[in-house]
Amino acid sequence: MKRHIQAVLLVLTGLGLLHAALFTDLCLRYVKEGQRPVLIASGALLVVLGLAGAILDRTAPEDDGHAHSDVPHADGHDHSAVPDAHDHDHSAVPRVAWLLFLPALSLLFFAPPALGAYTASRANNQAVKKGQHFDPLPATTPLPMTLSDFTARVQQDRGQAVRGRSIRMTGFVTPAEKGGGWYLTRIIFTCCAADSQSVKVRMYGTPAAPANTWLAVTGTWHPGGTLGTRTAPAALDVHRTDRIAPPVNAYTDDLPLTPS
Repeated sequence: MKRHIQAVLLVLTGLGLLHAALFTDLCLRYVKEGQRPVLIASGALLVVLGLAGAILDRTAPEDDGHAHSDVPHADGHDHSAVPDAHDHDHSAVPRVAWLLFLPALSLLFFAPPALGAYTASRANNQAVKKGQHFDPLPATTPLPMTLSDFTARVQQDRGQAVRGRSIRMTGFVTPAEKGGGWYLTRIIFTCCAADSQSVKVRMYGTPAAPANTWLAVTGTWHPGGTLGTRTAPAALDVHRTDRIAPPVNAYTDDLPLTPS
């Protein structure tokens, strides 16, 4: 690839990273907040390298890419002007190399969508830790809880502290593939989208909103199995739903805001 095209590619890629991490919050669709400084530094470095490459390319002496020899051949004739059958023009850009511009331009003009219901419906619940220690729950009503904490309390808390409590959680809608119904869902990043995990709580008693709709849901545990053991379903009998705006940093399992 020609050097000036390489410089343009570096600059575009750097600008795409800066657009996603410095000037917008698009990077939070793909990485955790703690990775933002790394992306900003990487974008700035690529821009600097691209600009430096372009400047050096303009100041470098021109080279036609062929080596010539002034040493006469054995027949006494000068063959320097005769093209070598093995000489090729390597300055042309391979067609496939132009595809490298697609990811750079996509960061600037068409960022890939965030993970949502499609991903969550094809993933197993893996974000809930086992063997947790449970402190007494506060007396707040409704009680704000994360989906992970609610699931852990339902299936591991032998004290059955969630029984009869009014619980409030937030997440997005994931339609259930079997038997209808829907889940309140969160996707959680450990580092980035590649290692994302989902946690889902089954909702009963109200029709599903469109997929990926963000809701604040208030309800009580849906009885089943033995509360405090793995036989108990992570499920809620819904008493109230409120549409909310998607959080800026959607890939954490944060506590919902207590309604005023």
